[in-house]
Amino acid sequence: MWLPLVGMTALPHIGGLYGGYITRKEVKTWYPTLQKPSWRPPNAAFPIVWTCLYTGMGYGSYLVWKELGGFTEEALVPLGLYGLQLGLNWAWTPIFFGAHKLKWALLEIMMLTGTVGATMVKWYSVSRTATLLMVPYLAWLCLATSLNYCIWRDNPEKKEE
Repeated sequence: MWLPLVGMTALPHIGGLYGGYITRKEVKTWYPTLQKPSWRPPNAAFPIVWTCLYTGMGYGSYLVWKELGGFTEEALVPLGLYGLQLGLNWAWTPIFFGAHKLKWALLEIMMLTGTVGATMVKWYSVSRTATLLMVPYLAWLCLATSLNYCIWRDNPEKKEE
């Protein structure tokens, strides 16, 4: 049964690749024009970190899926929350880097972080290993939320005319 393992571990990377496509141009053009806090990670860290985080969360979802016997009624909430947070994760990049909507991106990443926390709570009784695989992701999201807040605060959005 290696196909579900590979598929579920790879799934988060799909949105990551799309996000990378959106971000690539903006990191060279728009993003450098923003005021950013001195403590922000270097741009080169982001693809490395996200590759690790996506792999960990994907493998964690596989562990939960396997423990609950696949896509069963019992798996609906734990894997549904996981799917919701994954969709929110994938939506942040087009909002922040694509649309340049810093405030909307901040609100979105706050919802994402809360949903990841809820996912971890539901996963804990199913697989502690899967839950622990989400800890670095939650920590990174806390950093990313703080970074998003500082960028929003320090870069007032221009009114469209």
